Amino acid sequence: MLRYTVKRLIQGVITVWFIATATFIAMHSVPGDPLSGERLANAEIRANLEARYGLDRPLLEQYLIYMGNMARGDFGISFTQQNRRVNDIIREHFPVSATLGILAVVFAALGGILWGALTALFRNRLPDIVIMFLVILGISVPSFVVAALSQLGLTSLNSLLGVSILPVAGWGTLLHMIVPSMVLGLGTMAFLTRLMRSSMLEIINADYVRTARAKGLPPTRIFLKHQLRNAILPVITVLGPAIAAITTGGFVVELVFAIPGLGRYFVQAVQQLDYTVIMGTTVFYGAFLVFMVIVVDLIYGLIDPRVRLE
Repeated sequence: MLRYTVKRLIQGVITVWFIATATFIAMHSVPGDPLSGERLANAEIRANLEARYGLDRPLLEQYLIYMGNMARGDFGISFTQQNRRVNDIIREHFPVSATLGILAVVFAALGGILWGALTALFRNRLPDIVIMFLVILGISVPSFVVAALSQLGLTSLNSLLGVSILPVAGWGTLLHMIVPSMVLGLGTMAFLTRLMRSSMLEIINADYVRTARAKGLPPTRIFLKHQLRNAILPVITVLGPAIAAITTGGFVVELVFAIPGLGRYFVQAVQQLDYTVIMGTTVFYGAFLVFMVIVVDLIYGLIDPRVRLE
């Protein structure tokens, strides 16, 4: 296990380095100027800004400075937000995105496992047909459409009842988190439902399940100990990337529901061509994704003793 862990960590570091290098090259290949606009009114001001951010140096030297700072965990200072470090932006706003993402993952995982198991147990019957129809809708409809429709529905419901059942937008209380987390986790829940259904269908008629039935074990025990426990393994495998994808993929949901998460600042940085914020958040999200994949790989090996990690 130790040897495997070290190997995966080395692979993760190489992956993060590749992400950082690709992001640096991409940002310096994009047309535009991060110091454009009003800052060009004075050539001396522009020269001072270029010297401050190292933009007056050769590209290779900029890259070496960037990688050196990144290795120390320093992503620099924002080009557009005065005297604000990228590390501070991440530290202040990622917890909001993480909270939203965790709630969405809980909703997606519990719903996916439950609905997937039900569709397998009631295969080709009414529950299976209804749930799979809803799953197809959940996969097909984009999150920004679901977010807009949910806001419209909430507005109509609050207006009809004359009282605010759930907030339409904003952040701060648990009530603010319910609808955005459900919207964010809907697509992942639909995917996990299909995965769980397929896995359960392979397990239901397995030899060890038939043996358990022949021994006279209660159906509930067979379902929980033999069917569900083994069918859930593929779901755990994709749960790491799913967690990272949900946590880092809520940009649209954060914008629609006016949530002050890190995704909102990333979108603003792209619009304003803020190099340091874009590169810092991209590397941070990439490292987070790599870390979650490694953690899930290790957990998977602990849960299923049949897996050999060498």
